[in-house]
Amino acid sequence: MTVLALGWPGALGHPFFLHAVLAGAAIAAASGMVGYFLVLRAQVFTGDALSHMAFTGSLAALAAGIDLRLGLYAATIAVALLLGTLSRSGRADDVAIGNVFAWITGLGAFFLTRYSTSGGADNAGAGVRVLFGSIFGMSAGQAGTAAAVAAGVCGLVLAAFRPLLFASVDEAVAAARGVPVGLLGYGFLALVGVTAAEATQAVGSLLLLGLLAAPAGAAQRLTETPGRAFALSTVLAVAEMWGGLSLSYAVPKMPPSFAIMALATAVYAAAFAVGGWRRRAPRLAPA
Repeated sequence: MTVLALGWPGALGHPFFLHAVLAGAAIAAASGMVGYFLVLRAQVFTGDALSHMAFTGSLAALAAGIDLRLGLYAATIAVALLLGTLSRSGRADDVAIGNVFAWITGLGAFFLTRYSTSGGADNAGAGVRVLFGSIFGMSAGQAGTAAAVAAGVCGLVLAAFRPLLFASVDEAVAAARGVPVGLLGYGFLALVGVTAAEATQAVGSLLLLGLLAAPAGAAQRLTETPGRAFALSTVLAVAEMWGGLSLSYAVPKMPPSFAIMALATAVYAAAFAVGGWRRRAPRLAPA
């Protein structure tokens, strides 16, 4: 039986699918919102860095025998704030940072080996879930927590939308007008860290960057109006999440994280083509 045969009402009768749909919608909405500002502020590298830290932080927590989510939150929020500090102080060095995060990824591999060899198949499976997500494996409690946290992120981003947009477009003018650009920047990066921690549970640390960047990149290709691009990024992220979950449910051998990212990539490719055509069209029009 598939989503196509049963329709969503039938699929939602399965608790695991219902949990994934509810948690996935909230996580995707938060990713679409913060992802838009990551792209607008040219901080996509932060999303890449957080994927490394989500991997290492979660496995460090598992190896230490504590809740995986504690490691996720601690690692992603701390690194997001660290990158913000380096950026504002002018000491950010892409080469040095790249080397550090490569080492951190290696450290994650060390924790993965320690954890997977210290127990049975369950431990090895936990490492795979960190890398690729396990949204269909969420319990009702986990799904509720993920949805509540992601909804909180969405609410905070919406509340700060206007000043954050002003600071993202022209930080100097925003600061001169009294906007607390430093506080906004750190607050935003903390929200990115929280979102990354939740998104890792859905799509895994390896595909985290795609969920943050692909919908936002597609939205910016389709419209240059900030408000519309922000809304479109959010809508695309949720649609890609639901579409990927439905595709994975219909094709059981297809992992949900792959289905979600494949759809997100296809949408971005289409938006890239449409955006390029729209930019060329005025130049091709007869004088």
